[in-house]
Amino acid sequence: MTTRSPAPVIEGALVRLRPLRPTDRDARLALGRDAEYVRLNGGDPDRATGFSAEDARRWYASFPDSLRWVIEQHERLIGEARLDAAARAGSTIRFAIGIFAPGDRDRGVGTEVTRLVARHAFESLAVPRVDLRVLASNARAIHCYENCGYVTYARQRDRSFIAGRWHDDLLMRLSAESYRARRATWFGT
Repeated sequence: MTTRSPAPVIEGALVRLRPLRPTDRDARLALGRDAEYVRLNGGDPDRATGFSAEDARRWYASFPDSLRWVIEQHERLIGEARLDAAARAGSTIRFAIGIFAPGDRDRGVGTEVTRLVARHAFESLAVPRVDLRVLASNARAIHCYENCGYVTYARQRDRSFIAGRWHDDLLMRLSAESYRARRATWFGT
């Protein structure tokens, strides 16, 4: 197994993105799993169970990727963000974010994390575009992504089966050009 360097620490006004630490397993366990989080990640909220110590262990073990961050606010773990796929110049990379507890949502954190990760993808990794997948019914996330310059380029009908019903997914993309047009507004530079 190849050991990769950890993700770089990225500081924002609201959050800090950092690599995983051993204490994060217990912090993740304490946050649990709410029905909305399960639904927004394509699961059945009616079948959502608690978040067990084994779930926390698996979450922690799944974190060796060098392009995966803990989202920390006021020195407290509140979520995770990652870039998936080959991280090399000229390739497309996929973005994902999760904010675990309902009280940490709707406060601008998702927007800031989305922008910070985009800056890393375009400026440090030199990728031409960043893609993501989102449930078409997740209006809050879609609004955040559109605020960050993402545009919908495909709709996958009946892609996610949740609570006995099929739901559409949207595929969205942020190009390097669109990022550059927004960079100064986002970061003041």
